[in-house]
Amino acid sequence: MKVTIFDYGAGNLHSLAKAIEEPGVRVNCETDVERAIDTDVLVLPGVGAFGLAAERLGPGRTAMRSALEAGLPCLGICLGMQLLFDGSEEGPGAGLGFIGGQVERIRARRVPHIGWNVVEGGTDPLFEQAPLDIAYYANSFVCRPDDKEAVIAWSSHEDDRFAAAVRSGRTVGVQFHPEKSSEAGVRFIRTFVRGAGR
Repeated sequence: MKVTIFDYGAGNLHSLAKAIEEPGVRVNCETDVERAIDTDVLVLPGVGAFGLAAERLGPGRTAMRSALEAGLPCLGICLGMQLLFDGSEEGPGAGLGFIGGQVERIRARRVPHIGWNVVEGGTDPLFEQAPLDIAYYANSFVCRPDDKEAVIAWSSHEDDRFAAAVRSGRTVGVQFHPEKSSEAGVRFIRTFVRGAGR
């Protein structure tokens, strides 16, 4: 199975690639959108700023969204989840618009939200197969989906309850970093890849 990490050009993707790799799975990092979507599973990593990542999507935005709509399994992590949405307060540029809604600054006194936090209500089959009750976060912005039915898990920071995970078809977005969430997080990623987003 070929898994492609779309590289926005910001940060070390080694820990994420290491979390994905296992026998029968080949991980590739790709900076070109067209080549990135020629894969079995697409991963949008959680490294970088929204504006820069949106710029890197550039003219390939429509092609990537079309690939997701056609059923390409995709896991969006942190910033990668935010790119699934329409746009962000963090910076200029358009997201994929695959899930309707905006990305907003977290409503809390202590920002960024960094560290371990509880993941609530993970009733999606992915959470049933790979339970993840606590995960590692490093974010200042959160997703506000137009349709709350897209949310498959929640977390709270101070008084702000926000989407910890969303799903649309074979695409899942997580605000936390599963690759930094110990063995349970790695199992979560590998379960997604093995099931190819089912």
